[in-house]
Amino acid sequence: MSNTYGTWLKAQREAAGLTQQQLAERALMTRSHISHIEAGRRMPSEEDARRLDMALGTGDVLTTFRPGADKDAVADYFAPVQHLEQQASVIREFAPSLVPGILQTETYARAVIGRSFPSMSPTERDRVVVARLKRAEILKNPVTPVVWAVLDEAVLRRPVGGAAVMAEQIDHIVALTESERIRTHVIPLGLGYHPLLDGMLTLMWFDDQPPVAYSEGLRMGRLHDSPSVVEAFQGDYTLSLSDALPLKESLAAMKATSKGFRDHG
Repeated sequence: MSNTYGTWLKAQREAAGLTQQQLAERALMTRSHISHIEAGRRMPSEEDARRLDMALGTGDVLTTFRPGADKDAVADYFAPVQHLEQQASVIREFAPSLVPGILQTETYARAVIGRSFPSMSPTERDRVVVARLKRAEILKNPVTPVVWAVLDEAVLRRPVGGAAVMAEQIDHIVALTESERIRTHVIPLGLGYHPLLDGMLTLMWFDDQPPVAYSEGLRMGRLHDSPSVVEAFQGDYTLSLSDALPLKESLAAMKATSKGFRDHG
């Protein structure tokens, strides 16, 4: 995030004669969250910016001019989510049809991105792939964020990019799971309907601010920070997780699917 936004926020706060703690109390935020925004380490959510505008009497300036992250390489609606993803202490993912972005291999990401129409130029496609792979760097930290992934079985069986690409992709998820860097559970197709089937969902928790949820459909996504909405999504996730295969059985299902792709590819 460009620090121009944070610097301007700090100037408005100081002009109003407020400490970070006083502004945090007025805006119903934590002092550390204000500090992160002012230092350029975090992008405020739309609701954060709205409350800051109200607390400082700045109209809709902070809401309107929230900065984006990697705007040229990610969809506009995903930019604030990508920034929050880097700050989360816990991430829970659900995917109904495609592997979540932070778990994608390069070949899988290229297969997904390469199917866009109108087609991207090779340079543009490379930029988008790099941006997606950069998200996965959060997994290089061996401790945080804690990542849970619930995958519909359709994610594993859909041959995105072909058999070799899928085998590599599934093996990657298996390796992350067996190393205990992430925890993965598979919802079997035989279950039928479950509460998360309508779309992709990401839940994020933080050390210094309330949790948020992100839902995504076809060419659209929405960041949710309303406590009641986030709590409802958390309930849906918990319910679907309770119907998923246990960890050991999920690993066995992924390995068998990967082997099937290799044997019949």
